[in-house]
Amino acid sequence: MAPVEKAKKTDKSGKKVAKHPLNTYLHGGVLRYSKSQMYKRRAQWRLKGTKRPVVKTLKKDIKKVKKIGGPKNGGERTVYVQKPKANYPTKRFVKKRPAKNVFSKHQRKVRSNLKPGTVLILLAGRHQGKRVVLLKSLSSGLLLVTGPFCLNSCPLRRVSQRYVIGTSTRIDLGDYKVPETLDDAYFRRLKLNKQKKSAEGDIFATKKERFVPNEQRKKDQKEVDTAVLKAIKAHADGKFVAKYLKSMFALHSSQYPHRMRF
Repeated sequence: MAPVEKAKKTDKSGKKVAKHPLNTYLHGGVLRYSKSQMYKRRAQWRLKGTKRPVVKTLKKDIKKVKKIGGPKNGGERTVYVQKPKANYPTKRFVKKRPAKNVFSKHQRKVRSNLKPGTVLILLAGRHQGKRVVLLKSLSSGLLLVTGPFCLNSCPLRRVSQRYVIGTSTRIDLGDYKVPETLDDAYFRRLKLNKQKKSAEGDIFATKKERFVPNEQRKKDQKEVDTAVLKAIKAHADGKFVAKYLKSMFALHSSQYPHRMRF
């Protein structure tokens, strides 16, 4: 029987020749050649008469005979070599993933039109409909904005860019840099000290404790607002920009936001 010739990787001149696949896919995941056609193309009929060596595998016993003491136990008992589990879980155990670590490593992306000094329209929250000035984007991906407070009573806040419309109006903040203390840790909620209820005390005497900004927050608000107001006055249309920030955004009948240019 003639041996099967191997496919040559080089031609007579010594140049490398690219291998062509024996079978290829047509459109829709259908193979060009069928199973019987590939049997002929691969010349598998030559291997039909050859006998391959049969590898014998030794079968291992699953059970064994174990001697048991005691006159009434029968003396012997057939048991499994590897004892099976008594309990099987109904659900595969899912390992806890470090969600916090993964979230902190996420890459934050801010829309290209949201740059420091841009006037934004808030679409949700307590200050919904107000126009505010963008100061910077924080490491968490949230936007730091201010009213200023003296114009529309909006303090320093963090806002998600999903609930914001970026307008074409922009205030040049110049060389002003927002203090580094104004970060995500600055806006964490302060824990209120709850008083323990006395057994003899009146139920109606308890009052709900409200959040009150401390002196440091008031000081930071004034410093930021003075810098923003200075930039508004330096603007060519400073008076109109101040009135624009004071006014509330609202839609009337037959007004559609997707058709507007802000």
